[in-house]
Formats: sequence, structure tokens, C-alpha cells
Amino acid sequence: MSDYHRLFVKGGTYFFTVVTYDRQPLLCEEPALSRLKEAFRYVRDKRPYRMDGLVIMPDHLHCIWRLPENDGNFSIRWNMLKRYFSIGMDSSTNQRREKTIWQRRFWEHLIRDEDDLHRCLDYIHYNPVKHGYVKKPYDWDSSTFKQHVTRGFYDINWGCNGKADVVKNQLLNE
Repeated sequence: MSDYHRLFVKGGTYFFTVVTYDRQPLLCEEPALSRLKEAFRYVRDKRPYRMDGLVIMPDHLHCIWRLPENDGNFSIRWNMLKRYFSIGMDSSTNQRREKTIWQRRFWEHLIRDEDDLHRCLDYIHYNPVKHGYVKKPYDWDSSTFKQHVTRGFYDINWGCNGKADVVKNQLLNE
């Protein structure tokens, strides 16, 4: 049994990794991709958060959420998101009669400072290149990279030379 305890910080900024059950490559295909985006909006409307970064890969996703100053409960948001997404999706059912679309847990990391935030954003946006899906981050549509380019945080050619360059130092101060 694990002794792991999650760190809930009101107003915290967190990096998350969420994986599909048995690494099923279903998140980038329709209707799953649209349903996932809808689930993010649904949860944000019910339990606000700010999405600072996101990449949706076929079998997992990474994102950064900034929680409200009076709320540190990210677990309830992930519970809602997984449940909303799973409703209506065709999936098998395990012995506990749970839909087996998602791994039962998720990984979170409390972002400590601006350098930590930049490392996490770089990791998110470089992930499609790392996994060999595209040659440059700009070519992956299921990501916030293009939004960050438009806002001036990344150069359009960032990550094209086989390494992740440094993101600009403005995002944390917004």
C-alpha cells in the first residue's frame, strides 16, 4: 500500500499527467477528442480553474491548471472530468463495474516557481515531438502551443532543432 499523500494548495498551480486504461490510444480520435474538450469546459464551468498548458496525446494527456485562491481541490475536478468524458463512451467494464477508459489515478506536481512552470510547459509542448508524432511542436493540433506562440511566449520554430528552447518569463505573472 502506498503512503503517497497529495498536496492540496489553495490557489496552487499544478502539472498533471492522466493516462488511459492500458494505454488505449483513443484520445486523439473523434468523438473522444471533442468529448474530452467538452469535459474540460464542463468542469471549468462547475469548478473553475485556469488552463495554462495542455497537450492531448493518443493515450495520455499533460496539462497545467491554476486553481482559484480559495480552492485547492484538483481531485474532485479530475473525478468530474473523467466521469463526464466516460458517459456515453463505448468501453468495457471491470469487476467493480467501472468503465475502463482511464487509469484509476493520475500524477500531479505542484509548480513551485516560474522556472518550474516553464519546464512543465516545455515538457507539455515538446511531448508530441518526443513521442515521434511530429517534427515540431507547432504541427500538433491538440496542444496549447499555438496559443502560446500567438501570445508571444514561444517562437513559432521553438523545438524544431531537436531540443526544447527556453520559454519566455511572462506567463506566471499574468
